[in-house]
Amino acid sequence: MTPKAAAHIKTMSAFALANFGGHDRTTLAQNESAFPPSPRAIQAGQEAAARSHLYPDPDWTLLRDAVARAYNIERDLVLCGAGSMDLIASTIATFAGPGAEVLSTAFAYNFAASAAARVGATYVKAAERDFVLAIDAILAAVRPATRIVFICNPGNPTGTCIRNTELLRLRAALPGDVLLIVDQAYGEFDDQDPQPVFALAGRGDTVVLRSLSKAYGLAGARVGWGLFAPGIAAEVRKMQNSNQVSTVSLAMALAAIEDQAYMRATVARTAKIRDRFAQSLRAAGYEVADSRTNFVLVRFPDPAAAEIADRTLRDADIIVRGLAGYGLTDCLRITVGQQDVMDRALRILTGMRGRQSW
Repeated sequence: MTPKAAAHIKTMSAFALANFGGHDRTTLAQNESAFPPSPRAIQAGQEAAARSHLYPDPDWTLLRDAVARAYNIERDLVLCGAGSMDLIASTIATFAGPGAEVLSTAFAYNFAASAAARVGATYVKAAERDFVLAIDAILAAVRPATRIVFICNPGNPTGTCIRNTELLRLRAALPGDVLLIVDQAYGEFDDQDPQPVFALAGRGDTVVLRSLSKAYGLAGARVGWGLFAPGIAAEVRKMQNSNQVSTVSLAMALAAIEDQAYMRATVARTAKIRDRFAQSLRAAGYEVADSRTNFVLVRFPDPAAAEIADRTLRDADIIVRGLAGYGLTDCLRITVGQQDVMDRALRILTGMRGRQSW
């Protein structure tokens, strides 16, 4: 006899990352930053490596202080984790389980579905409209078993964004015993004031998540943070591993948060490349969703055209993300890279468009 996994685990699929073909290839598939982190973060990480024989601060004291200062929020509401994925998984595990439903949207970040499956909860998807969150559709899908509503704003893989007023309307209309999780991993790329959404966390029924993987260029360090009311935080921390953010990662995150000028410059550079790329694709006849992230969603006439484009780019050693896992078989998600790489991808795609009768 061999050990058997729990029944609900055996029915799961592992969370699928992009097939990027190795780090020796040009990868526009994982939504990594096109630019390295702040030089101050790199230096801080190098210095912290000498302290790796010591456990990291389990309360992330200095990082929480820095986040509170940078974002003008209450320090006591801040929890940190090994990327926002850690915080998503821990929060869903805390408030959902067998018999509970986690309600999300058609094209929300798929990791939430994996996190729900891990604890035996049912994952439900409300429709989106033209790749944009539809608040009325979410509210119509709420049922007695709904324990969590999970949304991404800006969205992944769509890149689209709704206004704060719509998020506030959603929270006001949800039952008070339903936890709202707002994943804002790409929040720094959205130019609207985040304070109204941050303020929801103080109500005790909403969690707002952020990441240092995107705008701060720390995908490899694995650091995220979120706003949690004290009662929610106390329960979520029971599900987190102790010391889950390493000494080096904490040092890098602290220095990166304290270098807001560098982060804002990175976001501006990324957005400029993104918008030029998207506008050029639209001019060539492609459908491109309006993005408030560091990637663009490109829709092709049909799945076969998307597959041809994916293969052609791969043949040129440019790896992008197919979206069959989201049911978007006619789309590709293309992360913003360095300008020369985006220019090369654009030449390939516009050349294909000129040769096809789409």
